[in-house]
Amino acid sequence: MTDMSNVMETGNDPEESAEKPALEFRNIVHAYGSVVAVKDLSLSIAPSETVCLLGPSGCGKTTALRVAAGLETPSTGEVWMGDRQLNGGARDVPPENRHIGLVFQDYALFPHMDVFQNVMFGLERMAERERRERALDALSLVGMADYAETYPHTLSGGQQQRVALARALAPKPAVVLLDEPFSGLDARLRDSVRDKTFHALRQSGAAALMVTHDAEEAMYMADRIAVMKEGRLVQVGAPRELYQQPNTPFVASFFGEVNRILGVVQGGSVETAVGVLPAPGLSNGAPVEVLVRPEALRLTPATVDSIGPGYAKVLSARLLGRTSLVHLCTCKTTGEELHLHARVPGSYLPVEETIQAIELDQSQAFVFPGGAAK
Repeated sequence: MTDMSNVMETGNDPEESAEKPALEFRNIVHAYGSVVAVKDLSLSIAPSETVCLLGPSGCGKTTALRVAAGLETPSTGEVWMGDRQLNGGARDVPPENRHIGLVFQDYALFPHMDVFQNVMFGLERMAERERRERALDALSLVGMADYAETYPHTLSGGQQQRVALARALAPKPAVVLLDEPFSGLDARLRDSVRDKTFHALRQSGAAALMVTHDAEEAMYMADRIAVMKEGRLVQVGAPRELYQQPNTPFVASFFGEVNRILGVVQGGSVETAVGVLPAPGLSNGAPVEVLVRPEALRLTPATVDSIGPGYAKVLSARLLGRTSLVHLCTCKTTGEELHLHARVPGSYLPVEETIQAIELDQSQAFVFPGGAAK
């Protein structure tokens, strides 16, 4: 029986539960020798839904994807597509019969075939006319129809990725699996290709399971995100929910930089240098770790000459385009200095050594039990 006590799954409407998942993992365990890569994974993807497996390298997300594709046979557990069981017991449906589209990191295009032939590959069971129509439709969907007679080596990385996606979508699979599909692209190109992929998947109607270690990418692409750590799911939910309601410090910090402040609960709250936060359910004297997102710190010039609770001294300020990053130094009641980052919209560059008043947005600050409070 899966222990789901530490996993918060949100965003599921009970009325939708009658609809069979496009893809479902049931208690999947998979090991490589003595190393257990996936530990009791249970997760479902609804028809037309995009779910991202998010986590650091080595957390088991790619192994889970390979299990779904049939490239790995799990040690225990089952994979289902709707009412169809893909593995378990004597059953083991091979990858080519799973009706799943695959997009790998390296795109795996055939260099001796032009783009059109690459996309038609895998459609051998269809009549020639239908094969050609399917291939052209798929290339049009990703904006690559004009490159049909071009060979892969003449294309940019982004164009190759779109051809690989077209090839995966051409058979009209129920599910598309994408393994770090944008990792080989530079930042500027990645944004453009990611947007085209997002819209192509939406238009295709296929469910998608995508692996990534980039939290922003997961938030951009996914209807739901499944965060993995050391082979296990730690939280599943819509991007907004995971960002605003992380259930562990690991999840909170994976979605962006955080300021870490240690404290002690007194009277149901914890006092910090940036404000007082509620700590419901935690006993007096309990040590806690407070995580505060840089954008939670709102700054205004102050007229005071010394720093104390609610104030900080500017160490440095840098314009980063749409936002400014302000390095701050504050002190706890013990007099110990605390280095903080504030991310402020627009151009806000206070002079070094000046004092800023801090207003805390509590919706972007999180209190977790534990930590050796000082």
